[in-house]
Order: sequence, then C-alpha cells, then structure tokens
Amino acid sequence: MNQKDNNNTVIGTVIEALPNTLFRVDVGDGKLMISYLSGKMRMHRIKVLVGDRVEVLVDPYGGKGRIIKRG
Repeated sequence: MNQKDNNNTVIGTVIEALPNTLFRVDVGDGKLMISYLSGKMRMHRIKVLVGDRVEVLVDPYGGKGRIIKRG
C-alpha cells in the first residue's frame, strides 16, 4: 500500500513557526498538531509562513504530521 493511497490528510492553518522547520498547525476544533516540512518542500525551498493554509499528512500513530502542500 502506497502512502498516497492512504488519504489521512487534513487541512489546517499555521499558527506558529518553531525551530528546525517545525510548525504548530491548527487543524480545527481547537486541535493543535506539530508538523514538519516534507522533503520535496525542503528540496524546492517552498516557504511556509504563519497564516498559510496547509495540507498535513497525519501520522497513524498520533505523532507529528507532515506538511505536504501549501495553499
């Protein structure tokens, strides 16, 4: 099973930028999630700023999320 087949993504808003390309993302209902940038976003130097709407791939074990898309 490919990760793209797993549709465990949520849309959220970046509310805080943390060190080491970590971000605090509000995913709705007052729920906050710590997320990091995906490798493709780092490779292509896509900037993520506070207030951006992002798509986050949720870890099935409840850890950090991965930001896979901005906009």
